[in-house]
Amino acid sequence: MAVRNDLSPVAVVDIGSNSVRLVVYEGAARAPTPVFNEKVLCGLGRSLATTGLLAPEAIKRATRALRRFRALIDQLNVDHVEVIATAAAREASNGPEFIAQAERILRHPVYVLSGTREAELAALGVVSGIHAADGFAGDLGGGSLELIDVRGGRLSDATTLPLGGLWLMDASGVSLKKAREIVDRELAKVDWLEKGRGRDFYVIGGTWRALARLHMTQTNYPLSVMHNYRINAEDALKFSALLDHQSQSSLAGIRDISSARRETIPYGALVLERLIKQMKPRAIVVSVLGIREGLLYSLLGDDEKAKDPLLEACEEIARRKSRSVVNAWELCAWTDALFRPPGPVETPEQKRLRHAACLLSDIGWRAHPDYRGVQSLNLVANGDFVGIDHPGRAFLALTVYYRNEGLVKDELSQKLIELVDKDTLRRARILGAAFRTAHMLSAAMPGVLPNTLIAYEANRLVWTLPEPYSNLEGERVDRRFKELTGLLDREGEIRVGSAFQLAAS
Repeated sequence: MAVRNDLSPVAVVDIGSNSVRLVVYEGAARAPTPVFNEKVLCGLGRSLATTGLLAPEAIKRATRALRRFRALIDQLNVDHVEVIATAAAREASNGPEFIAQAERILRHPVYVLSGTREAELAALGVVSGIHAADGFAGDLGGGSLELIDVRGGRLSDATTLPLGGLWLMDASGVSLKKAREIVDRELAKVDWLEKGRGRDFYVIGGTWRALARLHMTQTNYPLSVMHNYRINAEDALKFSALLDHQSQSSLAGIRDISSARRETIPYGALVLERLIKQMKPRAIVVSVLGIREGLLYSLLGDDEKAKDPLLEACEEIARRKSRSVVNAWELCAWTDALFRPPGPVETPEQKRLRHAACLLSDIGWRAHPDYRGVQSLNLVANGDFVGIDHPGRAFLALTVYYRNEGLVKDELSQKLIELVDKDTLRRARILGAAFRTAHMLSAAMPGVLPNTLIAYEANRLVWTLPEPYSNLEGERVDRRFKELTGLLDREGEIRVGSAFQLAAS
C-alpha cells in the first residue's frame, strides 16, 4: 500500500461478513469525499459458525456484486484500487478459494485482514473522523467484533472476538438467551475492558448505526447526521437492553430499521449492552468512518495526516461555494482580534470552530435573499464533513444563519439551539454580527480586511478605515458595527482616515 497525497480517485472494495461494498473516493486526502458508494448485503458469514464455510448462495451474490464493482471501477477510470476482506473470508475453510475467485473478477489482489489489522484500521477511521478521539473503538460486523484502545493518534490493546451479528445468530441457533451466554463468555477473555471506564466508546458498523438511528427517531433528535451522534452510557444501556429483547416481528413495523438489519439489531444491541456493563464508558459515540476510511488514512503522508479534517473540508466547501476563499481566511484573522483580551475568552477548540465558521460564512450567497439563511443553515447542519461533534455543528449552522438573517429571526433555528449552551449561542450571534459587519466593508473581496484593523482600546472596540478605504464607511456599516459592539458589551468607534466617527455607544 503506497503513500498517497494526490487527488486521483481511489476505490476501496470491502468484502465483509455481511456486506460487500464499493466506495470510490475523489482522492486520498485528509477529508476524503466519496463520489460513489454501493453495498450489497450478501451474508457471507451467515452459516460460518456452524458449518465453517461461506454459503454457496452468499458466494454467488458476492461474486455478482464484485463483477458489477469491477465494471464501475473501469467506468469511473480509477487506477488506484484497494481490496480488503474481513472475518468471514479469513475464517472460512473455503475462504481461500473464494478470495482467488474474487481476485480473478476484480483483477486485483485481495488483502485479507488479520483481526488485529482490522481493529487497527477501524481505529484509524475513528482517528481520521473524530477530533482528539480518546476511548475504545468497537467495530461490529457480521462475523466479528474488533475492540481497540484509541488515545489521540495512538493505538494500543486490540482484540477480535467472534461476536458479529450473523455469527451470533448462527452459533446460538437464533436464541438471544444462548447468545447472551456466548457474549459474556467471549468478553470475559478481554482483561483490559476496564480501561474504557469513563471514556467514550466509538461504535462502528451498520447494525450499531441502525440502532443509533432508531434512538434518534425515538428521542426526536434535531439533527439527522449520524456521525458523532452521542448517547450517554446510561441511556444507551437502557435502550440496548430494550432492543435485545425484541423479535424480528416486533421490529417489522419500524420504518427506521431496514428489513435487512432487523434480524441483527437484537444481537447488536445485546453485544452493546454487555459491553457497556463491563466497560462502563461515559458515552456511546457513532463513527460512520471505519476500516475503509482508516485504510485511506493509512495511505496518507505525515503532513497530510496532521491536517485538520474539519478545516480542510470547510476550505474545500468555501472554494466551491463562496466568492473568495482568500477573503474567508482573512476573516479568520480579522475575527481573531475580537477574541483577544479583553474580548471574550476563547479555548483552542472554540477558535478552531470559529475559523471553520469563517470559511463557511459566504457559502449561501448564490441563493435567493429570502432563503439564504435557512439554506445555509441546512447545508451546514447536514453537511458531509467530519472532525466535529453535534454541538459544534449546530454552532456553525447557527453562525451562518445569523450571518444571513441577522439576529432577529430565531424561529427556524430553534431545534438546533437545543444542542448548544448559552455561551455557545452568544458566540454564534457575535460571529454572525461580525460577518455581517465585515461583509459591508469587504463585499467578500480579498485584500480589504487585512488593511482595516479592529482592536480593543480600554472599553472601546475601534475599527480603523485608513485611506483608501475611508469612503467605504456609511450608514449600514455604522449600524452593523453598532450591533456587533452591543453584543460584545463595548462602545464602538470607527476611525476614518485621520479623523474618527463615533459609531456606537
